[in-house]
Amino acid sequence: MKKPMVQLMCAVAAAMSVGAQAQEASATSLKEALTEADVKLNLRLRYEDVSWDGLEDSDALTLRTRLSFTSADYHGFGLMLEMDDVTALTDVDYRTAGNDASNPGTALIADPEGTEVNQSYLSYQGFGTTFRYGRQRILLDNQRFVGGVGWRQNEQTYDAFSLKNQSIDNVTLFYSYLYNVNRIFGEDNPIGDHKHESHLLNANFGGWDAGSLSAYAYLLDNKTAAALSGDTYGARWMGTLGAAFTYNLEYATQSDAGDNPVSYDADYMLAEAGLMVGPVKLGGGYELLGSDNGIAAFSTPLATLHKFQGWTDRFLTTPVDGVEDFYVSVSGALGGVKLLAAYHDLASDYGSTDYGQELDLSAAKQFGPVTVLVKYADYQADDFGSDTQKFWLQLSSVF
Repeated sequence: MKKPMVQLMCAVAAAMSVGAQAQEASATSLKEALTEADVKLNLRLRYEDVSWDGLEDSDALTLRTRLSFTSADYHGFGLMLEMDDVTALTDVDYRTAGNDASNPGTALIADPEGTEVNQSYLSYQGFGTTFRYGRQRILLDNQRFVGGVGWRQNEQTYDAFSLKNQSIDNVTLFYSYLYNVNRIFGEDNPIGDHKHESHLLNANFGGWDAGSLSAYAYLLDNKTAAALSGDTYGARWMGTLGAAFTYNLEYATQSDAGDNPVSYDADYMLAEAGLMVGPVKLGGGYELLGSDNGIAAFSTPLATLHKFQGWTDRFLTTPVDGVEDFYVSVSGALGGVKLLAAYHDLASDYGSTDYGQELDLSAAKQFGPVTVLVKYADYQADDFGSDTQKFWLQLSSVF
């Protein structure tokens, strides 16, 4: 027998041995897989107050109750079920979406009441790959392009097929086909679901002391809102210099796709850095969502948008003139309290519009199983929008 064939047979035998060990470690029956499941209860109580010039002030007190069920492994197969309930503990006298006509003229708080399936998928792990089919959470890189909008009480999840392969050391390959996006506005709202025929591809290469590289292609064909269809190709480098200095560099290009009625090309750029000075982290950066001569701008419709360009969420939809965001931040801990302050200076890419400035502040502390979070955001408008202030007090716990 030739030597390569011997090596192949040895490799197959080793793989079978590993597979047998994995099966021994998994549940021995479907009943055991279900009875040995991991069950979690998550409670998140939040008070939000919004003051928006030109609109009536709004405030809301909502409780999100999340029950999660993750089965034990059975020969590589698994089941995940997760239910969310969002209940308003005071009168809903505010708009919960832009198309909400029930309380006209009020500031928007996008936490609608409702009970729905947040996640529900079958999974299989084998060949160094995790396969999932059904409603699932998808978070890629820093969620600038694909995320879960986890800040809102009703999370954004995806009806999709996905696979994640990690069979090569320090390499993660991800692919997903999306056929529906369950948006934060809830299944009872006409804009709560967007039908898709979209593809997400992301490859991460790590193992270097200097950092890691992600390359991606997000090919969005939105059948519900064609104007949100676009093809995005890009790369992200997450680097380190020593133990104290980190930096991120990213570039992407986007063009119209599917039935998008507007033909455009736009660029995305990011350069940011962080420096640890004792227990304090200093940060700063520049982010560009470019414009195609004021015709259309780079968009990120699947992003966790609350993380970017200020917490008042004034730039959830990129203006057609694009956005330039210069920002600085300082964070650290004092007496067990995590503190963060960030400042954004926002302007257009096309033309010379000064959008305004925003200050964001937060403090968080753990008290046993409960995390208390206080946040405040203040957007001061110049030539775009109107002054907006938001305040949050949140208590959350997982059991």
